[in-house]
Amino acid sequence: MEALLSSSSSSGVTAKYSIPPPGPLRFTGQSVRPIPVRILTVGKKRSAGVQLIVDDYVNKLSHYCPVEDVRVKSNPKSARDPTVQIEHEDQACMRCIKSQDEWVVLLDERGLELDSIQTASFIGNALIDGAPSLLFCIGGPYGHGRLLRRRANVSIKLSSLVLNHEVALVVLMEQLYRAWTILKGHKYHHH
Repeated sequence: MEALLSSSSSSGVTAKYSIPPPGPLRFTGQSVRPIPVRILTVGKKRSAGVQLIVDDYVNKLSHYCPVEDVRVKSNPKSARDPTVQIEHEDQACMRCIKSQDEWVVLLDERGLELDSIQTASFIGNALIDGAPSLLFCIGGPYGHGRLLRRRANVSIKLSSLVLNHEVALVVLMEQLYRAWTILKGHKYHHH
């Protein structure tokens, strides 16, 4: 049975989605429709090496689902006050949400911890629950703003460590690729 999370987590996001418990995946090898996945990052220009890795994973993921790499400039108004910077980034991120039905997943070191199987289950459950698309959000240097936290369906963490946005992006891309290979029953993930 899946636990429905409806209380606020330490990240300030009220989970509006059930997180699959650890255990076997019920979707493996089944026909899983390709749900569009968008990855939103807040930050400055990426290094060439990171962009090369991201492009490689976008290409790999495109065999499983439509994927879009969306970028929002860090501190778009060149504010000196971190609170103002977060507010500007928050508003820019909110404008990137396509619809009220799009599932917004915040990446936050205080979010819920999922293993790779749970991540695959999360995507599979999003499909069953009728999500038109998934938007994974990686915040800027000061994290996510209150509007995006309020709008998010769930907050998950990639690591207990605080990760630079470029490192978090590479880890997320690999985990999304791993999740899709698990869902499709392809050889990539080994238990």
